[in-house]
Amino acid sequence: MAQKLILSQSPHYHGGDSVERNMYSVVLALVPALIASFVVFGLGALIVTVTSVAACLLFEWSITKYILGRERSTVSDGSAIVTGLLLAFNLPSNLPLYIIIIGALVAIGIGKMPYGGLGNNPFNPALVGRVFLLLSFPAKMTTWPETGQLLAYTDATTAATPLALMKQAATGNADALAQLPGIVQLFIGNNGGCLGEVSVLALLIGGIFLIYRKVITWHIPVSVLGTVAVVSGIMWAVNPEMFANPLYHLFSGGVMLGAIFMATDYVTSPMTPKGQIIYGVAIGFLIVMIRLFGSYPEGTSFAILIMNAFTPLLNNWCKPKRFAE
Repeated sequence: MAQKLILSQSPHYHGGDSVERNMYSVVLALVPALIASFVVFGLGALIVTVTSVAACLLFEWSITKYILGRERSTVSDGSAIVTGLLLAFNLPSNLPLYIIIIGALVAIGIGKMPYGGLGNNPFNPALVGRVFLLLSFPAKMTTWPETGQLLAYTDATTAATPLALMKQAATGNADALAQLPGIVQLFIGNNGGCLGEVSVLALLIGGIFLIYRKVITWHIPVSVLGTVAVVSGIMWAVNPEMFANPLYHLFSGGVMLGAIFMATDYVTSPMTPKGQIIYGVAIGFLIVMIRLFGSYPEGTSFAILIMNAFTPLLNNWCKPKRFAE
């Protein structure tokens, strides 16, 4: 039987990179933040994470086998696990199981598989699931448990998050900023919010690991975080009684999680360094604008999804010149 040959120019050297390597590197990079969420939220974090990952794996396997009719399943490449973890990291620890499962179905069944699976989806699947749940179940998705209730789940006592307090200050509550936790507390991780938002330190450890492994580059995270710092710093300098210190914007909510783990998604982000920097700057600007002037206290998910839509244009605009052109 004749073998099919793929002809290409030399050098014929495999760089050792693969989808599985990159996906499981992301899983490893998320472990510090996952441990931090278990320490802060306890049982609720465990239930949300296990449910989300298991549902994403189940839906990807089912859709691949019974709807797309493919013999080879893609669940072993790690992408469904990453989607499940990132979806869980964007959810509160007291979310009912049926809502988590709906989010996983939307992430895999609408955000990923209809386009052909990994490598073809125009939007980040985990964020598609998260935004769908936020619009469909706004009360459940914005009810945040207090930290330290390790054995509580749906009956956990709730409290305002730092982002909610910052939003109250931006809308005229002069006393809200005084209720914010300390910067060190936010950095280490002991505040309310989604599972993946509680420890900046844990997220930075994961980000450094990904850069060291060359799974991601610095362009998108630095441009997102730098723009958030600059724009929020300008607003703080104009009116420090209404707008929070830029460190609060960097250390609160999903900025770190989004900049390191979701905006850097290979499929939905630009390919060239120039395009990545433009993409990151736009995301950072939109995050601050939505936080300060939009209806929601957090804008990271919306900002990334908006810029996902512009990725093809950035790839076309910022593509490198042809050789000898």
